[in-house]
Amino acid sequence: MLYLEHTPRAQLSLAVRSLWYARDCDAPGGRQLVLPTGRAQFVISLAREFLMDCREDEPAQTGPAAQVVGARSVYELIDASDLKDLIGVVFHPGGLPMMAREAADQFTNRGVDLESLWGTQARKLRERLREAPGPGERLLRLEEFLLERMTTRPVRGAADRGAMVSYALRRFRAGAPVREVARGTGWSERRFSQVFREETGLTPAVWRRVQRFQRALHQLHAGASVRWEELALDCGFYDQSHFANEFRAFSGMDASTYLASPRQWVNHVRVD
Repeated sequence: MLYLEHTPRAQLSLAVRSLWYARDCDAPGGRQLVLPTGRAQFVISLAREFLMDCREDEPAQTGPAAQVVGARSVYELIDASDLKDLIGVVFHPGGLPMMAREAADQFTNRGVDLESLWGTQARKLRERLREAPGPGERLLRLEEFLLERMTTRPVRGAADRGAMVSYALRRFRAGAPVREVARGTGWSERRFSQVFREETGLTPAVWRRVQRFQRALHQLHAGASVRWEELALDCGFYDQSHFANEFRAFSGMDASTYLASPRQWVNHVRVD
């Protein structure tokens, strides 16, 4: 399997965390769990005219080939065959509205056809990417398209909102509670939570829970020695029971099952 990541140029870096490309010509069928990170993405199939739409206990269906996948607070199911030729964009929290021209919470926990946002430009982008001679050129063409979208369509009020999100994320990483962070913005807690949700797709409380879950995931994936109570406290959970309940809520499985499951990346777990 080929997997590449591309760090965006400075003009894009406020909105975009990374651009990525995956190709697995021998990708089998079967489903994978994709665990929530709190970040939105664009995902574009270059191999075929659709992406699979997998749902639990239901036959898989086909969906649009190019999608906006909003920030998620629960896991999603994908079909591994989508990885045959796939390209995408991972946004920083608050970055999606700079490209989508819609509030990020309009996409939370769902995928939306990219054509519904960009019309025929989305189709033309996909055609240009498919015509590129190789993965590196495809990533550069995607970056150029995003730069054009960002520079020609400025978002009113984006600077103020972006500064608020950046401030909030810094304080949350330092362990500050939501009420204290809201006070630091000069807004009411209700107004702060509304704007944070519109910019990131998640409420401040859910964002903090997802990031706590991610801290635990990364330790487990890295092969940390598992002492469950110590892991729970180290990652910010109240106790081992709280950790177990949160882990299952976000992943649909317990932490022991995650450890025993085949996986290539920290947030992708094969289920069949």
